[in-house]
Amino acid sequence: MRRLRYKSRMASEFEIIRKYFTRPAPSAVLGVGDDCALLAPRHGMLLAVTTDMLLAGRHFLANDDPGKLGHKALAVNLSDLAAMGADPRWAMLAIALPEADEKWIAAFADGFFRLAARFDTELIGGDTTKGPLTICITAIGEVPPNLALRRDAALAGDEVWLSGATGEAALAIAHRQGRVKLEGAAREACLARLHTPEPRVELGGRLRGLARSAIDVSDGLLADLGHILEASGVGAELAWEDIPRAPAIAACADEALARECALAGGDDYELVFTAPPFRRAEIEATGKELDIVLTRIGVTVPGAPSAVLRDASGKAISLAHGGFDHFA
Repeated sequence: MRRLRYKSRMASEFEIIRKYFTRPAPSAVLGVGDDCALLAPRHGMLLAVTTDMLLAGRHFLANDDPGKLGHKALAVNLSDLAAMGADPRWAMLAIALPEADEKWIAAFADGFFRLAARFDTELIGGDTTKGPLTICITAIGEVPPNLALRRDAALAGDEVWLSGATGEAALAIAHRQGRVKLEGAAREACLARLHTPEPRVELGGRLRGLARSAIDVSDGLLADLGHILEASGVGAELAWEDIPRAPAIAACADEALARECALAGGDDYELVFTAPPFRRAEIEATGKELDIVLTRIGVTVPGAPSAVLRDASGKAISLAHGGFDHFA
């Protein structure tokens, strides 16, 4: 006798949206479920809007943990809001899925909404479709007029600051590529920085009125600082000895790789910002209150919009790679 085999019915697009991505959005006039969301910014606030796309095989591996991927997909957008000094309010999610794998979708949604809840971010709409795994999030925040941390506001004589330390996420990528072998605590720390970055949302808000300009480090410290310098029309002098080293970077036996990761590696999502020297004490106090290490790594100077990095002897250091390029 032939055994009949029944193929289980896959969830439809609208069932996926209703089951996994429809949540209350009380701060929106109208959230998920219509052709558009309707939003009413708080009185006197400007909207800050950012979009980031993550593509399987380019920004992450298709077999990466979906819960961590849900976290990271939102975190990279919240980091952009932090760099502008904006308070997160809403997000929209567009996702292409190779198949309607409900176990994967549930884990992704859990990671996404856990981080969203921490920063009072409501999902208000988006889109789903079948296709190569691609995640695109638009995040919307609010910032008071004249207090947004723009890239074009740095002045010569500003101090250049960095939150935390850079390089661990890039070192994790080097580990996955077989360029270095990480073990124990170093391996765990680097993989955590790569898969579950911490957006500096609270720091960004506290820097309003203190910092002149800011950017998040997504493509590499020198490359992203370079965007501030280009937009502001100033240069910068940095000292390699002043760049903070995460433990895994400090312990890396391959000094050239460690330097490349710290200066040109992406996916850190720390903030690099400039501020006038008279704000130094306030910035240091802010770092202590938030338990975030804030380090002065250089100063902006008149001249060509580029950063010169010097070693302990004052000699300029050059790097083979300037930072991540999406078309390289």
